[in-house]
Amino acid sequence: MILQALDAYYRRKQADPDPAKRLPAFGLEDKEIAFVLEIDADGALVQIADTRSGDGKKKIGQRFLVPQGLKKTSDVKANLLWDNAEYVLGIPDSKKLDENRKKNKEAEYLERLQKMQQKFRGEIAALPDLVQADAGIRAVLAFLDGLTPDTLAGFAALNDIKAGNPILSFRLHGDLGLVCQRPAVVAATAVQGEVAPDGVCLVSGQPTAIERLHPVIKGVWNAQTAGANIVSFNLDAFNSYGKAQGANAPLSKAAVFSYTTALNHLLARDSRQRIQVGDTSTVFWAEEPHDLENAMVDLFGDPPKDKPDQNIEAVKALYSAVESGKFSVGGPDTRFHVLGLAPNAARISIRFWETATAAELAYRIKQHFDDLAVAHADYEPEHLSLFRLLTGLALLNKADNIPPNLGGEVMRAILEGLPYPAVMLNLAVSRCRAEQARKDQNGKSVPNVSYPRAAIIKACLNRFIRYRNTNEREYLPMLDPSNPNPAYRLGRLFSTLERIQEDAAGGPGKLNATIRDRYYGAASSTPAAVFPTLLRLEKHHLGKLPQGLAIVREKLIGEIMEGFDPATFPPRHLTLPDQARFALGYYHQRQAFFSKHEPTSTPEEKQ
Repeated sequence: MILQALDAYYRRKQADPDPAKRLPAFGLEDKEIAFVLEIDADGALVQIADTRSGDGKKKIGQRFLVPQGLKKTSDVKANLLWDNAEYVLGIPDSKKLDENRKKNKEAEYLERLQKMQQKFRGEIAALPDLVQADAGIRAVLAFLDGLTPDTLAGFAALNDIKAGNPILSFRLHGDLGLVCQRPAVVAATAVQGEVAPDGVCLVSGQPTAIERLHPVIKGVWNAQTAGANIVSFNLDAFNSYGKAQGANAPLSKAAVFSYTTALNHLLARDSRQRIQVGDTSTVFWAEEPHDLENAMVDLFGDPPKDKPDQNIEAVKALYSAVESGKFSVGGPDTRFHVLGLAPNAARISIRFWETATAAELAYRIKQHFDDLAVAHADYEPEHLSLFRLLTGLALLNKADNIPPNLGGEVMRAILEGLPYPAVMLNLAVSRCRAEQARKDQNGKSVPNVSYPRAAIIKACLNRFIRYRNTNEREYLPMLDPSNPNPAYRLGRLFSTLERIQEDAAGGPGKLNATIRDRYYGAASSTPAAVFPTLLRLEKHHLGKLPQGLAIVREKLIGEIMEGFDPATFPPRHLTLPDQARFALGYYHQRQAFFSKHEPTSTPEEKQ
């Protein structure tokens, strides 16, 4: 199903009326070429064109259509008319040379280098006679035959080529395209020899010659640098019925080319149809052009600095589409595909695969944002990206500390409309307790129940309530004074006691440590151990407040306490879900204190 959907996407992109958006034809691939060797008709090097843009180590080369590359293993295999500097020029890779010197294998490496250079020339020399007669091919062969260590001397790009072993190709002086893009070469690469069918293609269902090795997939985060496969059989234990390698998953050469080309296109660095969530690279595509294909990055990613409201606009457009049932591009019944990929040793693992209509998918994404909605400060983002949510669960808010599988599981829950993974709620509660007394680099207290954690807790609780069909009422984005849940009210009470302590000291930020820093963990897990003490301290703090403010605070405590059963207050312990309700009640009450003006005197005193 996955390969068939990718094959269909490739054919759709091949038929795109805009030539700039079409995917490469069979036998070609879109490749980043860092340097182009410009030669004249006699093979003399005219210049070395640096196609890269960017700064420092982040320089990116221009992309060109070139003959499809070979899957390289330990053998010497050369690509046609393009490859790295080892193959094209015989220049050793400085890192490999140093490594082989340390291992006393320098001579072996240099011998292999000669074979690589000979193999590169051999692939060109093996082209049909008609192609050999092309002026560009004759010039390249003349350049390779006359290549000496002094050929590149004096060219500014030589040092970069020696240091980085970049991808190189050729261009005939005066031409706009590369030599490998000349009509005769393109026609030769498109011609396929007649091979007798030896299986039935899983994609087309037709008898065909089965492709033995599939090209690698690149762009999956933390996978091998050279790329990895999603279809691969490299051990006897994976084979069946005496078949080997690609015969275990029979696909034609055309089908293999189409699915790998489509997937590499979706995973490209500048793709608008790919997002990275934790260790999971997620790609999106539809069976026809659709709004949602390019909206996912704006919906789930952090907005760019020059367009801080980009995700807000995307979410508004999503809500409008769900309410009206209409999209500006594409229909509500268009089939939509989502594929989650993650690194797994020498292969790429399929983390999740979801197919739904655009309307169904849009509704599930809207539900995700509805569940996350919670009161927050004006300076905080209206909608939280997945990265902000996941880092809110990680130690020290660092991306490196996000659990490996969490990003993929959260994305799967969103797109399939499932409850969020249980570990998500566990981590949110654990971080609230662990960081109850955390300070920033300036010594200022950092909220332990932060905006992202409160949003996660609310979303997890509401989905649990909804999918288990419990009698509990769902939690609102803002403070809900009528919510009867004891744990939620305990959180509100703890927040109120903390605010009274701050008021007695002159306002928030005046104390080095509040009751939150010392008692939050115990109050949220074993309330009976600390609340009697906290309520006694409250009497002392109230005595320091102006009369009007003291009355307001006492009334609030009375309203909260009315919801408790005197026989069970305070409870001995709270389960983890109740600790989450405690955290949400604490957060809601805390936000309520800062979201409105509070009187410092009673109406009677003002008269």
